[in-house]
Amino acid sequence: MYTLPILALAAALPTALSQSSNSETILGVYMFHRHGDRTAKITAPANLTDLGYRQVYDSGSYYRSRYIDSGADFRISGINPDAVLQSQLQVSSPIDDVLQNSATGFLQALYPPVGSELDAEELRNGSTVTAPMQGYQLIPIGVAESGTGSEDSTWLQGTSDCAKAEVSSNEYFVSDEYRRLYDSTRDFYRNLLPVISGMFSEDDATFENAYEIWDYINVATIHNNTIPSASLLTDRTLFQLRTLADAQQFALAYNASTPIRAVTGMTLAAQITQFLNDSLSTAGSFSGQRLGIQFGAYATFASFFGLAQLPEVNEDFTGVTDYASSMVFEMFTNASKTDYSPEDVFVRFLYHNGTASESDPPTEYPLFGTGENALAWNDFMENMNAFSLGDTGAWCTACGNSTGECAAYVNDNNDDGSSAGSALSSEESTGCSNGVSPAVNGVIGAMVTLAVVLGLEALVLVVFGLRVVSKKRLAQGAGRVVGGGEEMKG
Repeated sequence: MYTLPILALAAALPTALSQSSNSETILGVYMFHRHGDRTAKITAPANLTDLGYRQVYDSGSYYRSRYIDSGADFRISGINPDAVLQSQLQVSSPIDDVLQNSATGFLQALYPPVGSELDAEELRNGSTVTAPMQGYQLIPIGVAESGTGSEDSTWLQGTSDCAKAEVSSNEYFVSDEYRRLYDSTRDFYRNLLPVISGMFSEDDATFENAYEIWDYINVATIHNNTIPSASLLTDRTLFQLRTLADAQQFALAYNASTPIRAVTGMTLAAQITQFLNDSLSTAGSFSGQRLGIQFGAYATFASFFGLAQLPEVNEDFTGVTDYASSMVFEMFTNASKTDYSPEDVFVRFLYHNGTASESDPPTEYPLFGTGENALAWNDFMENMNAFSLGDTGAWCTACGNSTGECAAYVNDNNDDGSSAGSALSSEESTGCSNGVSPAVNGVIGAMVTLAVVLGLEALVLVVFGLRVVSKKRLAQGAGRVVGGGEEMKG
């Protein structure tokens, strides 16, 4: 049986950071948050459970006490403590029930009902209107569209729409590492058929479905009163299932030799820097942006972790993040609240695996191999911009996309030789220069991309004797996802 080192992000992390000094001013915060506990992905549609609702609500309560309460040690400068000011808060989530419901549950605790003193409004005619649910605060959730996908999707790049990222992730399924793990774990997965036969056939019980199998069993161990052949699920077996899923998912989300595989982390990096930059520029305005929150997938965590060199700090960053995990970017200054320049501004990165709390707060980690927990603003921006993709033209070039909205950028990319960040190879960051019109280039690009993807898929099918089965059959437990393993919103 193949055994991996422990990768779960739980125990071996450094101690939590010390409290903010009195001279420190938090200027803005951006947070990326995973959803709470849900039903299994293979029994789509996935739904947020009551446990998951509690997890994200408790997380919202913690971050309220950290950033919003009047007496918070890390209170964001100028943020409204009780009644939400919509212009100060930016919240987004993909169009997905689990993620949007998680965002809603989190916000219910972040800005709870205002209570009887503030939940009534007097109209001109002298009558009084009382808000429902003791002044429940309605906070809009925007749609996060870049690199997001659906919670029912089982594969990261299947919803990224980035052609080169899809090709890169597919390459993993013909790699020596994948072949070794696939062959060495055949007996391990087949021995679990008495547990999973209701959803996975004998052909499906392989390392190819490492994440789906672990996810199905993990949900069962949390919620099911009875599990078929439960005696097979020893602590060692559960550990093995988790570490195999960790290894597969990180390999699909990040690869140092082909960084475009981490395209979701690249787009997230651009969203982080854009929000913090906007927050810095409006820090003196009462209505300026203060707190940005995005709910998304564990795959995006993994992609960003790889790009930011966090596995070099702790190998646990190569594991699948737990439900309700959060990573946070705090922008702060030790200078005067009203008299400072960008040179006085710093950014620190914090992460917590699972639900954060007062007794178990998030921890600081150094980014980009610097060894520094607090990076000067300009250094932070330089490192993030080295791999971020926030411009449509740069994204199209890096991904090799030339159809749809990318068709308009084909000639532009050729003329100016723009690249998508120094982290990308020259092949990934240069466009075509063939003198063909954008429309024809689009058709050619689409055909080439399709040929590459189909070629790799065919190779996978031949090498491993796999068969393509529809997602509908998979949801019914009769099929298997080819190339599956990554939830874009996991």
